Amino acid sequence: MRLLQTIGWLWLLCMLTGCTSQPHHVRMSKELPSIYPDYVDVTIPVGIAPLNFSMADDEVTTVDVTIRGSKTGSMHVNGDYADLDIDEWHQLLEHNKGGKLQVTVVAEKNGQWTSYLPFNIFVSRYPLDEWGITYRRIPPSYKIYSKMGIYERDLSTFEETILYENSPASGMCVNCHTANRTSPDQYVYHLRGPQGATVIHRGGKDDFLKGRNDSIGGSMVYPYWHPNGRYCAFSTNKTAQMFHLTNNKRIEVYDTQSDVFVYDTETRQVIKDTLIMRADWAENCPAFSSDGKWLYFVTARQQTYPTGYDKQKYNLCRVAFHAETGKFGNKVDTLIHAQNIGKSVTWPRPSYNGRYLMYTTLYYGYFSIWHPEADLWLLDLQKGETRPMNEVNSRRAESFHNWSTNSHWFLFTSRRENGLYTQIFFSSMENGTATKPFLLPQRNPKAYYRRSLYSFNTPDFTNKKVEK
Repeated sequence: MRLLQTIGWLWLLCMLTGCTSQPHHVRMSKELPSIYPDYVDVTIPVGIAPLNFSMADDEVTTVDVTIRGSKTGSMHVNGDYADLDIDEWHQLLEHNKGGKLQVTVVAEKNGQWTSYLPFNIFVSRYPLDEWGITYRRIPPSYKIYSKMGIYERDLSTFEETILYENSPASGMCVNCHTANRTSPDQYVYHLRGPQGATVIHRGGKDDFLKGRNDSIGGSMVYPYWHPNGRYCAFSTNKTAQMFHLTNNKRIEVYDTQSDVFVYDTETRQVIKDTLIMRADWAENCPAFSSDGKWLYFVTARQQTYPTGYDKQKYNLCRVAFHAETGKFGNKVDTLIHAQNIGKSVTWPRPSYNGRYLMYTTLYYGYFSIWHPEADLWLLDLQKGETRPMNEVNSRRAESFHNWSTNSHWFLFTSRRENGLYTQIFFSSMENGTATKPFLLPQRNPKAYYRRSLYSFNTPDFTNKKVEK
């Protein structure tokens, strides 16, 4: 009977503690812990999902983590990785808004416990003001599209929801889910293939447009909404691929032709202008200013492919747009000359408060995700000054960035982890400087990202759950 009672108590103890080892005979280290993901000294918003992490060293069997708020509160976890309770975490962040969390890690390896120097996680005073994010997740491929789709993610938890997958569409390519200022009440996405279409969701209804239109010379791609919701800018591209044999890059994605135009969703008319549809020039990547008075885009003199692929360098330009009449201004302003910075410009994205414009630079071309040298740059629209965002850039490709509606936060994709797959990172703007970026949280991030063979791309914020 006593033996059975002892076994019962041991079982109960295992259930309560998870049968994990507790720190004893602890060795003190003068170093910070090497954790994955790297959340040391990052700045996060209240409401973000728990920053669960593992030790980077796979030989570590147990971590014991204590988190204390600079204002009040604490939490403690013990296990094979730091699996933080969601409710406790949110409460701790709320109580320490504008303060910081101090994280102390004690780790067991080969039976030896080591206590590392504590590190900080800063809790921003700026709210995120977004429910979650949307993104496309795609496997490595060049021509044949296997399972891929558009998804949404609740940023306060780890819940992911399918918005659209291509499984019922015979492996067709689905891409570019673009909302109007993070509002899912108005969005557009594309489905490529023989039965493809551009789908515009507005006013609770879907409008299906032909996947290709001879009057604009190609497909409707890279959309960006006007803030009034009536107009949507697109580029029309004849896209091709070629592969490197000796370069450190795998592939070049380029356009043999591209132009920019605006679609009027009320009249269902395409608004074209020779200022942004010039012969021998390639216009691309349109984006409206925060007040809707300007249309930004990139343009380069069209080169001959494949021999001139590395000579096509895009300038950043803008043209006035008058929403009352649906007409463009009479001249194009060049804001950044590629020859002045020695690089090509792509993906202009103005902040919604009108202060900044973030863009990507690369050596040539515009399709930056295949260029390891691709970096984020920031243009101060008030001062007219531009600079590389060294505080968030890495040795590998950064791209596909978007702003939160309050312009205090932005997200982007990066291949910094392994050079192969793009992942989503977040950062905030503090007095014109970006904070250290942090990786999209997952329940068990090391296991998740190691097992994933998918890239995240074209991410954006969404201010509420998408109504399907």
